[in-house]
Amino acid sequence: MTKTLNIQNLKCSGCANTILTKLSNLDKVSGVTVDVENNSVTFDYQDDFALHEVKETLKSNGYPEEGENNPLVTKAKSFVSCAIGKMN
Repeated sequence: MTKTLNIQNLKCSGCANTILTKLSNLDKVSGVTVDVENNSVTFDYQDDFALHEVKETLKSNGYPEEGENNPLVTKAKSFVSCAIGKMN
């Protein structure tokens, strides 16, 4: 199945690189693409557990789904993830 999620805190190619790396390492997830302009990530997943795992991975790295709580701590995580993505 293919899914597109609109996410928060996606700012640049560094963020996109981190998201690509983190999600590509998940089992049962493939074909990850990130659209910085539209603040979205698209991917193929095999089951509901994989979808849940993607959402949790995004959230734990500072990129919660649109409409979810986005406190300052989460925004700070996205800045760290972005910096790591720029270095890789």
